[in-house]
Amino acid sequence: MTDLAWVPQSCTLPTRERPLRVAEWDALFAEQLTSVSRPEPLRLRLDLAGGPGVVEWVRDLVGREGGCCSFFTFAVTPREDLVHLDISVDQAHGEVLEAIAVRTDIAGELR
Repeated sequence: MTDLAWVPQSCTLPTRERPLRVAEWDALFAEQLTSVSRPEPLRLRLDLAGGPGVVEWVRDLVGREGGCCSFFTFAVTPREDLVHLDISVDQAHGEVLEAIAVRTDIAGELR
């Protein structure tokens, strides 16, 4: 899924930087993702394997993502060996959340 057409117009990240950001998310999913659930239609819960530096990595990435795409709400909850990452959007950005869910599926297939 290299087509970035799903990135909304409201994203303020410069276009040339978008593939790099997507690659950062893909790396997080490929290296740390253990499960994905959809507790609500407009919320994803990602369970990420914990370890040294993971919480900081996640917080840094969601901080930068929230800076350019203010429609996201992120909640990072560290556990003993796991990091829960909840990603929520408003109704207008449901397709963006779905695109993230698809990327997590792709990461799961590659593992």
